[in-house]
Amino acid sequence: MRSVSPWVPRVLSVGLLAACCAIGAGARAQTPGQLSSMRVTGDARVSARPDRVQIDIGVSTPAQESQDAAAQNARETDAVLAAVRKAAGAGAQLRTTSYSLSPRYQYRPGAEPTITGYTALNLVEVTLDDLSRIGNVIDAATHSGANRVQGIQFTLRDQDAVRAQALREAATRARAEADVLAAALGLKILRVLSVEESSPRFVPMRMNMAAARSAAADVATPVESGALDVSAQVTLMVEVGPSAR
Repeated sequence: MRSVSPWVPRVLSVGLLAACCAIGAGARAQTPGQLSSMRVTGDARVSARPDRVQIDIGVSTPAQESQDAAAQNARETDAVLAAVRKAAGAGAQLRTTSYSLSPRYQYRPGAEPTITGYTALNLVEVTLDDLSRIGNVIDAATHSGANRVQGIQFTLRDQDAVRAQALREAATRARAEADVLAAALGLKILRVLSVEESSPRFVPMRMNMAAARSAAADVATPVESGALDVSAQVTLMVEVGPSAR
């Protein structure tokens, strides 16, 4: 599927999945000093293939002492980052999104909780523009010591282009339906009085991964990106008048 406007980057494949128009319109009888108007709402939905992915990878390290947990976690995280950078390629971005060092407690009825150890947790977000490397990155992370893959989020590098496409489709559909409705009532569109638009809704697609896969697996983790949908709505208020006979 490739339906890309000239101003949309080549990397982005945008196609109109569906466009529908909900009409809430009524022509008011014209009186002196009062306009006859009609209100029409157009909806559109545009589909795009994601071209960016964010993977949350974590290293959780338990130890008896807090300093041991922190030191061991640092070593394990360094090994994971090195493996992920190699698998992800030069264009990948890595950043730490969360770090914690927390005590572990043992609870007994009628007694104060006692500390039995500590857990250090380091979460790293990996951003990739080459979606073909997703499985390799996950495998490299888990093989090198990562024990958490908390989620995969697909998104777009150029979200504005898809938002603009959705708005344009919605506006075009609203005007076309206004013309059809006016003609059916023996009227014609004189001018557009107002335009209202709702911000196109873009929601990144997130996949949850409950646990890391086995380090003994020989086949790369398969991940399918699917498609992202962006919806928009445009409402037109148009002035109408009698159609010329």
